[in-house]
Amino acid sequence: MSQIGVKMTDEQQKVLTNFETRVRQLMLLCESLRQDKAELEKSLNAKEIALKEAKENIQDLATKYDNLKLAKMITQGESDVKGAQQRLSRLVREIDKCIALING
Repeated sequence: MSQIGVKMTDEQQKVLTNFETRVRQLMLLCESLRQDKAELEKSLNAKEIALKEAKENIQDLATKYDNLKLAKMITQGESDVKGAQQRLSRLVREIDKCIALING
């Protein structure tokens, strides 16, 4: 400041030095926070990618599960049809026996 032609007192010099020190500390803190922010953004991006992959996996598994349920219903449907055919055949045989007894 003496370049301007103003003489500073010792107290003013101490205040200025203290101010400069605090400004440097703030600049270092700001840089540290920028680095922390960059690391957090990187971590967030990685987690977003993992979340997207997990959602896709869940969707894929849900589709496979639905296909499996459909296949099981079809299989059970076939066994139900076979069971119904067997019951119907038994009923027809019993009716034939009754008719044979009536005619007989």
